[in-house]
Amino acid sequence: MQEITKELLKELETSYSTNKLQTVVRHFLDQNDLSKSAMKAEASKETLDQFSHLIKTLPVTNQMQSGRCWIFAGLNVLREEVAKKLGLDSFELSQNYIAFYDKLEKINFMMESLIDLKDRPWDDRTLTWVLETGVQDGGQWDMFVALIKKYGVLPQSVMPETYQSSHTHMMNTLINRYLRRFASEIRKLDEDAIRALKDETLAKCYDMLCSCFGVPPKSFSFEYVDKDKNYHRIDDLDPMKFYDEYVGLELDDLVSIINSPTEDKPYHEMFTVRYLGNVYGTKVRYLNLPLDEFKETVVKQMKDGHIVWFGSDCGKFGDRDKGYWDPMAYDYDSLFEMDFDISKGDALMYRDSAMNHAMCLTAVDLEGDRARKWRIENSWGDDKAHKGYYVASDAWFDRYVYQAVVSKKYLSEKAKEALAKKERVLDPWDPMGTLAD
Repeated sequence: MQEITKELLKELETSYSTNKLQTVVRHFLDQNDLSKSAMKAEASKETLDQFSHLIKTLPVTNQMQSGRCWIFAGLNVLREEVAKKLGLDSFELSQNYIAFYDKLEKINFMMESLIDLKDRPWDDRTLTWVLETGVQDGGQWDMFVALIKKYGVLPQSVMPETYQSSHTHMMNTLINRYLRRFASEIRKLDEDAIRALKDETLAKCYDMLCSCFGVPPKSFSFEYVDKDKNYHRIDDLDPMKFYDEYVGLELDDLVSIINSPTEDKPYHEMFTVRYLGNVYGTKVRYLNLPLDEFKETVVKQMKDGHIVWFGSDCGKFGDRDKGYWDPMAYDYDSLFEMDFDISKGDALMYRDSAMNHAMCLTAVDLEGDRARKWRIENSWGDDKAHKGYYVASDAWFDRYVYQAVVSKKYLSEKAKEALAKKERVLDPWDPMGTLAD
């Protein structure tokens, strides 16, 4: 190992002091934002909110101070079906309802995982991952599907947001403290005592969720006014009946595809992740596809008039106020005279990037068969960007989009055949096991 010697430090200081460009950069950055300083004004014309293939969608939603983007994006896909059937120009499904049961299922899932790992050393990597990850807001598409299949959906007006459902940090902190206490206590108990403690813990957590989110309705009536200003009321509904009659999407026809160009994940293979999920007994499943095939599949679905749930790294090369994501709009390399480029595969393997946010693709601009840019329905409210809709360049899509959900009918024959393969099991800390929040 080599230390930083006085001689080496003197060389570095001399080199910097004679670099006139970096002296100018230092003076400028003293009073200016770094990302805005690297922004290229001429790049903005490439992210205009105009598209060759636009799917008309409802106004954007707002997840507030919570990490429920994957729930919001999933319900945004489903609500379009309701709006078509009932003639609505504004409508939301209850995100609070789904989040309630997601939390309850995650609490149960975490306790079952802790019981399974109770004989591991306290610093075992898998046990540490379960404890550190805990119960949080984030999720994956298959976790969303598991909740819909088990609990159905209902309109937001039937179970609206509460302060706690929109501001989840403190509640999550307390739940995880309670479950980590459970983890420490079960090591001293026999199997019967562990199960008794688990039942007690789950009941206490259920009470806490009801106090924070409200009590989920079992039956309800739905009142609404359609886009022609006609009043309607539908009685004798329950969450499963509402889904069957007013959503009706066959969830088993939808599949989660990923683009993970890493050596350990061959294309046209299925993957799952250990200890990742919410509803116990279900699992996440991914089909890894080459980028060109991944993108072609997404475009097919959009050209057919259906929006696409997708997962990406939204923390890279974006401007929330102007409403775009584009790596070509920033020039950090020239600013610092450094090469910051890293491949998509290396960024995953060396922890520079991973999927962390779910949204919906609602438009694509095609030049022939080549995509130029994409329109994104976000869940950050309508006071930013283009009334809450964002634009991403195709370069950003290629580099930072990792997951999408498409109907099986748009897959290639080779991809369809791959769906029947047994999943390769990834470790919990694999980059493709990250949660969208």
